[in-house]
Amino acid sequence: MTTPSPVDQVASKISTLQTKIGWMQDGARLKNALDSVEDIQTSVNNMQPRIAGLRTRGYVFEKDLESQAAEFSRQWSEIHPSLVTQINLQSSTLQGSLRSIELKMTQLNGLRTNPSAAQPLIASLEAEISLLENKIRSSENTVNGMYDSFKNQVTAVKKRLDQIDYLLTQLAEAKFTLLPTEGGIMAVKAIWCKDVKERDDDPKGVLFLTDQRLLFEQKEEIATKKVLFITTEKQKVQELKWEVPVALVEEVKPSKQGMLKNEDHLDLRFASGAAHQSAHLHIWQDGSQWLQLLNRAKTKDFDKGRAIAIDQTEVEKVKSVPARCPSCGGNLNQVILRGQDSVKCEYCGYVIRL
Repeated sequence: MTTPSPVDQVASKISTLQTKIGWMQDGARLKNALDSVEDIQTSVNNMQPRIAGLRTRGYVFEKDLESQAAEFSRQWSEIHPSLVTQINLQSSTLQGSLRSIELKMTQLNGLRTNPSAAQPLIASLEAEISLLENKIRSSENTVNGMYDSFKNQVTAVKKRLDQIDYLLTQLAEAKFTLLPTEGGIMAVKAIWCKDVKERDDDPKGVLFLTDQRLLFEQKEEIATKKVLFITTEKQKVQELKWEVPVALVEEVKPSKQGMLKNEDHLDLRFASGAAHQSAHLHIWQDGSQWLQLLNRAKTKDFDKGRAIAIDQTEVEKVKSVPARCPSCGGNLNQVILRGQDSVKCEYCGYVIRL
């Protein structure tokens, strides 16, 4: 391998330094910090109308969302001016340092063919660039530190609004309908692993949680024709595979699985009266969060935060269901869900209208 000449070595160094200086032009303007501030401002400004839209589409829980959004707006009006002032101050200093580097870079370009004169200037520029890079990181940390806690709070609420948006979109597309006064809480992409161990032909779809039921709807495209192992025709399959009243969910065990332990799984055990004794699901969300959500649904904790009150007529209907079948006298042991319009006796088939 031929050793580069001193002139070629200087040219290579100059090229590397020019690339770094190009990168630092955005850094000296604190572009990352500016972009982050603009993102938070957009999130805060959009939050109140977005929540109003989610209410219109049917989300009835977390009544404090509106007050949280209003408080974010108030806090941001106090934080934002200080952030802009600090960014401008820090950026002015950084760009001054960058201009000094750019002037030396111009001088270095004039010494391309004089390696002995160029080398000391290269060493000086490398040191100044390294120092400026550290200053940029320090300035970004200073700006971020001014609103880090606030940003985390806004990001958390925005993530929850994203989840609600997904829930309402999936409910609007679902083949089943919610009962009167039943409210959706969460939805997540899921695979129902029929034999616990996940297989390619296991139903893929969406797991739904409402304040009254846990439901799994298959929703996927299945290959109907293949030529040389290549899918040439598909058919969309969408149907409700099972539903269980949350009152019959006896046990929830979240776990991490897969080679890297980065897959979330849920093992569910149901009480007598449910469509299945158990179910195993691979879900695309934190399993421990679903454990908390299911526990809250079972204890009716979500009712405390309803933004829209429950129609008491539906509550009274459930209370009016007799303990025994008027026709055969058999015990009506099944779970009665708020919003049902009838109850069928499992012994004689008699239908009680509510």
